[in-house]
Amino acid sequence: MCAIEAGKSVYFTQMAKMTHELGHSPSARILSKYLKPKLLILDEIGYRNVDPRAGALFFDVISERYERSSIIVTSNKSFGDWGDLFGDPVLAILDRMLHHSTVINIKGNSYRLKDRAK
Repeated sequence: MCAIEAGKSVYFTQMAKMTHELGHSPSARILSKYLKPKLLILDEIGYRNVDPRAGALFFDVISERYERSSIIVTSNKSFGDWGDLFGDPVLAILDRMLHHSTVINIKGNSYRLKDRAK
């Protein structure tokens, strides 16, 4: 919200939606959607495995955004599990994503299930 209030362009999407679009209909218009905003927010990395073609295009997005614009990602998987999600390009993806990053590791029960325990 602070980025939007500061007048920055922001795009929020789920990783599964992004990789579906990249894998099934890659085009300059689709890539631009993920390259253009100052802040890209990718939710739920790890919810589904990424098809190799989409993984390569995801690497291209990360690589193009590297040191130019910001990315926020959420995942329920540790970085060690990302190899199973992306295959070969995972080390290059993590290298670029983690270089200037702040990692916030949240441990605990699901916030969505907090009322179930009551």
